[in-house]
Amino acid sequence: MSFFRRSRNNDPSIADPNYRSGPPTTKPSWFASIKDDVCAALLEYAGTTFFLLLAYGGVQASSTEAATSAQPSNIERVMYISLSFGFSLLASVWLFYRVTGGLFNPDVSLALLLTGVIGPVRFVLYCIAQLLGGITAAAIIYALTPGPLASNTYLAPGVNRAQGVFIEMFITSALVLAILMLAAEKHNATPFAPVGIGLTLFVCHLWAVYYTGAGMNTARSFGPAVVTGFPYDSQWIYWLGPFLGSLLGSGFYTILKHIKYWRFNPGQDTVDFRESPGDPMNNVKDAVRRSISSASRSGRSRSRSQGGPDGDAAPYREKNVPPHERSAATGMHNGDVAPDGVRPNDSPV
Repeated sequence: MSFFRRSRNNDPSIADPNYRSGPPTTKPSWFASIKDDVCAALLEYAGTTFFLLLAYGGVQASSTEAATSAQPSNIERVMYISLSFGFSLLASVWLFYRVTGGLFNPDVSLALLLTGVIGPVRFVLYCIAQLLGGITAAAIIYALTPGPLASNTYLAPGVNRAQGVFIEMFITSALVLAILMLAAEKHNATPFAPVGIGLTLFVCHLWAVYYTGAGMNTARSFGPAVVTGFPYDSQWIYWLGPFLGSLLGSGFYTILKHIKYWRFNPGQDTVDFRESPGDPMNNVKDAVRRSISSASRSGRSRSRSQGGPDGDAAPYREKNVPPHERSAATGMHNGDVAPDGVRPNDSPV
């Protein structure tokens, strides 16, 4: 997939190893790569159909099993649906993201347009392809499986429309941010971006499947609605909510890029083992040695301060002579006593 309005800056003084967005020297025409854009859109249609075919199939199987089971479990159904969408996206993105980027979602396409990854022509073609892929996948599941199509998204009882819009907004923003940070940003973990993206979709479904059906993709909600004749009047929620989520996710990503987020935790994606932390026990040993050394220096300093200016010689100073011994011990008269009161040859001990 060609990148629009992106160029590599080889200046070694730039800390950011990623591509830098900015106007190129000569602005290319929007239709300069129209053939590549059309081919990519056709492949995006195939990838979206593949992704939603697997996901809708899981939902259909879960609904059919719940209708025929004597003791259906809503929790197991939510888990089944979440795993169907999460793992379907993981597998589909891993297959297609080196071909078309593996977007499968008009709201993700909008985020990539806003951040300069794709151009407007490819954005329009991708959106058309993704919406058609959703319709095709829903039609195939409707034709191949018994019972009514169970993949429509609608609000649960007790959830008002404003709540539905904001739930869809937040889960879509999480998906958009995961795609931008894991796939659009180039780093050592980029080859494994499909895993993180699929897990993000899985976690978002765990929250929102019960409340809104976890649309977070206009093509995903639009396809079953077209096939079943728009049975719910809440279809606009699954256009507005993901649209706002795309704006929120791409806006947050733009802020991260503007403040140069990689400066706050440099080298986090390195594979050089020498960047790993040292042995924690060595840190403990060093701290103990420093404590012992500090205590030893403190003890010697205290001894010197108690002994006076002579230091270690202080204990061996001559003893003072008591007043009543001065005359007899020295053989001097009272006027001849040594002025300092010390016996001339007295032992230091």
